[in-house]
Amino acid sequence: MKDTAAQYDSAVKHCRDIFLKKTTDYGTSWRVLRTISILDQLFIKAKRIRTLQQTHQRMVAEDIRGEFQAIVNYGIIGLIQLALDNEEVEELGPERTGRLYDEKILFVRQIMLSKNHDYGEAWREMSQESFTDLILMKLQRMRQIIANDGKTLISEGIDANLTDIINYALFALIGIAEGRHAA
Repeated sequence: MKDTAAQYDSAVKHCRDIFLKKTTDYGTSWRVLRTISILDQLFIKAKRIRTLQQTHQRMVAEDIRGEFQAIVNYGIIGLIQLALDNEEVEELGPERTGRLYDEKILFVRQIMLSKNHDYGEAWREMSQESFTDLILMKLQRMRQIIANDGKTLISEGIDANLTDIINYALFALIGIAEGRHAA
């Protein structure tokens, strides 16, 4: 049996490293993004992955791995923005940003471990295409939640959908690292 937690942590480490380096370069300029804008950024990344999966041709150097890493990081940005829940655009600073990233990814990881137990690691038998389609579906759901003024009758909210998206992207990254999925 593979060590899912260790593989997951390795994939997260690469994503976090990229996130913190970009924070050094750009600060937390993403603080200006509203939820819908974050969803659009996630959509752009997922749509590009789907196009690459369908056409097997790329015109831009960024590969599928980089797009899934971006999905993880934009998902974390979404969770941080939801938690901060204020209109004020404040520069967070690298130390606070790193702590917020770690807090959110720890929560997402715990959800993964619980669901992974209950679902018996079913994700290991899924295709990369399915992860992409599920991400796109979750984005459509969140757009509908926003259209409903953030209210749901019975369904999970935006935060739960972002958590699932992050985990799907991390599963895809593990599949790439194992050589089961295209990079």
